[in-house]
Amino acid sequence: MIVTPFTAESTAEQVVEGIDLTGRRAVVTGGASGIGVETARALAAAGADVTLAVRDRAAGERTAEDIVATTGNKQVWVAVLELTDRASVAAFTASWDGPLHLLVNNAGVMAAPLTRTPEGWELQFATNHLGHFGLTAGLHRALAQGAAETGRGSRVVSVSSAGHLRSPVDFDDPHFERRGYEPWTAYGQSKTANILFAVELTRRWQADGVTANALHPGGIRTNLQRHVSEADLDAIRRSVGAASFSWKSVEQGAATSVLLATSPLLEGVGGRYFEDCNEAGPNRPGERTGVAAYALDPEAARRLWTVSEESLAS
Repeated sequence: MIVTPFTAESTAEQVVEGIDLTGRRAVVTGGASGIGVETARALAAAGADVTLAVRDRAAGERTAEDIVATTGNKQVWVAVLELTDRASVAAFTASWDGPLHLLVNNAGVMAAPLTRTPEGWELQFATNHLGHFGLTAGLHRALAQGAAETGRGSRVVSVSSAGHLRSPVDFDDPHFERRGYEPWTAYGQSKTANILFAVELTRRWQADGVTANALHPGGIRTNLQRHVSEADLDAIRRSVGAASFSWKSVEQGAATSVLLATSPLLEGVGGRYFEDCNEAGPNRPGERTGVAAYALDPEAARRLWTVSEESLAS
């Protein structure tokens, strides 16, 4: 069990303090909004060369300018990435040149109404999992090169959620073709997939010096909740206990992502799930913290990898 000196109140800036990322290259998906901005800012402040992988280039350019201004690090770049478009993902990975040391799979969509990609995939599973799966697979060689170059390993950070407690992956019907669509179930399934992906990636790629961990960033008010009503948010607060619930700032929300990307305590560690800057214990019935056993199941992780490869190859 990984225990750190940081807590739910810690910020990304505090987590990365004293860490030197000079010479290391990072990609942050969804880096132009929400916790992605503060994740990228903290990595840049520590000296990393950071690429913001974003849907909206103009928003990305504005964010990059802000990060350069606040950190003094001019090595902040913008690249277009649409995770639900296989051609866009392929173009991004094909254009990447040289090693990659840190990949933060941060972008996502929450509780969206039923929407399908041209392939017929359900939007949340396609965005939150399949798009990031294709991106990461396409960057495998760069990540392995980064690990070999530094001898310190390369890291993939998979931004999941406590929402994974809502649903395992339904391998019989992941895209809601036969069962009725429920936005939060679909979200939960995609967030479970984020954790299973970290489990299986570490098993497959650890020999190459590449590891992955997943995390719950906490409750943060960002554009991620654009499909979520105030009534839904009130229900979430009640489910975790209103007295114990408080919103995090975006700087606090980015802290666990930055911890997984940079902390020496995570060197060579993979396939785990973190919340509030510490490794989470098992979820207990009736609670909204901890990690579900099905999200760490190695057999489910292997099956998901195979299904994902087959989906992207079809």
